[in-house]
Amino acid sequence: MRLVVDLNRCQGFAQCVFLAPDVFALHGEEALLFSPRFDEAQRDRVEKAAAACPVQAILVDYSDEPTSRRSGWSPMSADTDVEVLRREGRIVVVGASLAGLRAAETLREQGFTGSLTMIGDERYEPYDRPPLSKQALLGRARPEDTALPRRRDIDAEWRLGVAAEGLDRDAKQVRLTNGDTVSYDRLLITTGTRARPWFHPEEAALDGVFVLRTRDDSARLLRKLTGGVSRVLVIGAGFTGSEVASACRELGLEVTVAERGPAPLVGALGGVIGAVADRLQRKHGVDLRCGVSVTALEGDDVGRLKRAHLSDGAVIDVEVAVVSLGAMRNTEWLAGSGVAAGPRGIACDAGCRVFDVNGIVTDDIYAAGDVARSPHPLFDYQFLALEHWGNAVEQAEIAAHNMICAGPDRRPHLWLPMFWSTQFGVNIKSVGVPTLGDQLVVAQGALAEERFVAVYGYRGRIIAAAAFDGAKWLGFYEQQIASGAPFPPEYRAVDRRTETLHPIDPAFPDPHLPTHGATVTLTGHSPSERRVAFVPSHA
Repeated sequence: MRLVVDLNRCQGFAQCVFLAPDVFALHGEEALLFSPRFDEAQRDRVEKAAAACPVQAILVDYSDEPTSRRSGWSPMSADTDVEVLRREGRIVVVGASLAGLRAAETLREQGFTGSLTMIGDERYEPYDRPPLSKQALLGRARPEDTALPRRRDIDAEWRLGVAAEGLDRDAKQVRLTNGDTVSYDRLLITTGTRARPWFHPEEAALDGVFVLRTRDDSARLLRKLTGGVSRVLVIGAGFTGSEVASACRELGLEVTVAERGPAPLVGALGGVIGAVADRLQRKHGVDLRCGVSVTALEGDDVGRLKRAHLSDGAVIDVEVAVVSLGAMRNTEWLAGSGVAAGPRGIACDAGCRVFDVNGIVTDDIYAAGDVARSPHPLFDYQFLALEHWGNAVEQAEIAAHNMICAGPDRRPHLWLPMFWSTQFGVNIKSVGVPTLGDQLVVAQGALAEERFVAVYGYRGRIIAAAAFDGAKWLGFYEQQIASGAPFPPEYRAVDRRTETLHPIDPAFPDPHLPTHGATVTLTGHSPSERRVAFVPSHA
């Protein structure tokens, strides 16, 4: 840091000399002398002197020190001229993820030329997660080959391998775990989720116990599965757990799946479709055990997993256990910041602007991707938290657009939830929010043939559709959901063989019971977790 003084402008008022006498001095009556360099101990006095100069002749130059340490930087307000923000603003993205990368690309595409900082707790630049439980476990793609393609250069400062641990909204600074702070004019939070760990830390540390969320998780698990093990235990039969079980069977490994619910995928698609997933797994040789939970994992004398104990009293000898109990949203670092963030995510409006704990929308903090939850008009304005690849992309692009636009030019995020999974040779896709449905019909195909389209209804209209090897129909049902088409469907069914269009209960589990969770979560209307009252949708 250094001083620049315009001596042509200086009129010798000497306010600076009184405020910072170790840096400024008068030689004679009016001749000002100053030290161009000053140490950290003088920073506060020099800044006050610069502010007090009646003719504003003193400039403190911070260009030779890191951006995060320039306390003289003055953040732009929410009312700052958009063109100034686009040219000179500082945007920080916390979360080097799919959403974070796509947002950064969109910012540059739409003319943002200011400072852009990307912060990520992993040491890798953004990579694609879906292949980690599919192609990577089968050896068809290396985990290190899952880096996301770049649509353009984003000219960003990357701060990788260091996590955010705090947010100071007044100072507009993100605090990092290494002690650094990063200042922002606009902040985008795309911290996503992490795998829910095994509940007992000592058991979770056993050699052979895994979660699957990151690139490193996938690489470690692949090495273990191809290293001569014979039996694998998968704890939880949600989408990730089912995909792991499918990969293990394709690798020729014996697999036991323990699911506390009545069937696989029950939390996401309901018991009717779960029964189909149940048959599918058993047909492919999975030792599927539903209605039970794992109570303990036991290791040998050298800390290697050797067996698992189940709630029904059974004991299984296993060498690998993959814990697939759902995801936890990465919001803990926001505790005490005044942002409406909690276990269900960060509350934001349809324009991706984050709420504070009092329900007041902010204009300088945005959220996108798995960590965000926002209201959707098609779903009774309930807050939706979506763990969907497509949602992360769409929401990130909307957030980036809105961050550097004037109010009238901002757009809402109204993307319809979509999800896919590949397991046991079957392509499973859904559109809409199945968990909101209170009725179900099979409109195409047949459940018994494991090739069908199930349509979900809610209060007399189509709310979602799920397909097993019926992806060609999903575009049609996307239009039906968006237009609020009536339920049951009024059109003549095509490709229907054994089922009728008579609505049945989709058989979702009691939402009060613990489960691995769905990929779409209804989180209520309140933006403040302190005031949320959960009301089950299927009461």
